Amino acid sequence: MTGTRPIFYVSDGTGITAETIGHSLLTQFNGVDFQTRRIAFVDSIEKAEATVSEIRRAGEANGCRPIVVNTVVDPDINALLAESGALMLDVFAPFISPLEHELGVRREGRVGHAHGMVDFAAYEQRINATNYALTHDDGMDIHYDDADVILVGVSRSGKTPTCLYMALHYGVRAANYPLTDDDLDSAELPKRLRPHRRKLFGLTIDPVRLQKIREERKPNSRYAKLATCQAEVAAAESLFRQEAIPALSTTHTSIEEIAGKVLAHQGIHRHMF
Repeated sequence: MTGTRPIFYVSDGTGITAETIGHSLLTQFNGVDFQTRRIAFVDSIEKAEATVSEIRRAGEANGCRPIVVNTVVDPDINALLAESGALMLDVFAPFISPLEHELGVRREGRVGHAHGMVDFAAYEQRINATNYALTHDDGMDIHYDDADVILVGVSRSGKTPTCLYMALHYGVRAANYPLTDDDLDSAELPKRLRPHRRKLFGLTIDPVRLQKIREERKPNSRYAKLATCQAEVAAAESLFRQEAIPALSTTHTSIEEIAGKVLAHQGIHRHMF
């Protein structure tokens, strides 16, 4: 194998399930260069044929067999996708037969049944939590009485995406507070955070990684200099230790893992929607 390994997440719906499961699988394999692509709403023979053509082209261009993580339920479309020559990983296949046997009912194999299982109260909770995360992003709104958790850390340490992930997937009202130069210079917990100490969770990051992220955002700025990143991270971590704020590094941790660890530590038990 000489090229990048193409990975396709194919679904007759949004493809989020296939992508989430596929991503979890791929993180178990180091040293492989993956090129991922999500193809959603493959719900007709015409769309399946177009998908097959794209998968084949990717295999030829990269000189290796593509891998397809698949959540399509229609057997005819699945049979067509299999003609692409890719390694097919059908997410549902290992579970369907045991469930049919246990329930005594054959699956119907129709698209869109998940929509009939929507919990509209939970959906509204997710929307409200997402709005909360957006209005309480980067200290824009500092009224935290209704917050379930408040993430604290230096700029670009992963606070915003983690808050949005917890809101979208768990309906958690997550706010985040960026530690400014004034906060870090004082070496004390900001006054506005003190009443909410039990809700606080710190995020930190390797300064070298932080410098690369900031350089992409504001090239050649003081904000992106390695010395600045080192000083800010050191001051933030010192503050976390001094104030006994739980914290973790986001350097080599996925958003899913960060969110899971934050919720577990804070004792927030929610099912993923």
